[in-house]
Amino acid sequence: MTVKEFSDKLNLKYLTSESKATEREINGCYCGDLLSWVMSRAKEDNIWLTVMGNINSIGVAVLTDVSCIVLTENAPLDDNAKEKAEQNAVIILTTDKTSYEVAAEFSEI
Repeated sequence: MTVKEFSDKLNLKYLTSESKATEREINGCYCGDLLSWVMSRAKEDNIWLTVMGNINSIGVAVLTDVSCIVLTENAPLDDNAKEKAEQNAVIILTTDKTSYEVAAEFSEI
């Protein structure tokens, strides 16, 4: 499944502009908010579910090469993080659902 298909199925909102990266394949899901932990455990092409919307999260997303970040529970995205995400083609989505709810829905599809 692609990021676009995933976002459409779960009715997620884009916080960054849609781009070719929306055609990236997703091969799994990682939930976590402790950045050093995520950096050592998230895998390439995972979706990353978190409430961390700061610039450091963008660095972790780039290093781990996740397909996208999903900010759960309507967590805010810092302006400088959005700018850095756009520069690095990191897709950021948002939802009011919890990380658990999104992960459960992802596992069903």
